[in-house]
Amino acid sequence: MSLHLTNRELDVMAVLWETGSATVAEVQETLTEELAYTTVLTVLRGLEAKGYVRHELEGKAFRYFPTVEPATAGEKVLGRILDKIYQGSRELLVARLLSDEAVSEDELRRIRRMLDERLGEVER
Repeated sequence: MSLHLTNRELDVMAVLWETGSATVAEVQETLTEELAYTTVLTVLRGLEAKGYVRHELEGKAFRYFPTVEPATAGEKVLGRILDKIYQGSRELLVARLLSDEAVSEDELRRIRRMLDERLGEVER
């Protein structure tokens, strides 16, 4: 499945992944950007047309559910970022991520452990 999400679609999907499901009004209330009800509805309908969400009737409203896991979406989006922005270089991507001063010492240590584990796997 080729997965392509616009920024706005990704914002709406993030709400659905976090909540498990939501109505148009619930998505609208949760988004940090103020969007019209009809705009949120249009985004959800587009996501449904792409097969990324489904809906069920709940009273007079539709409740939307994600059909794509966040890890799947993240993998596809990260792959696009890696290819299009970092020319396929994982080293450049990691260097950019680590250059952020907000990365804590604990997080850096956890990353080091992951790298050490991965190196151990490669050396076997």
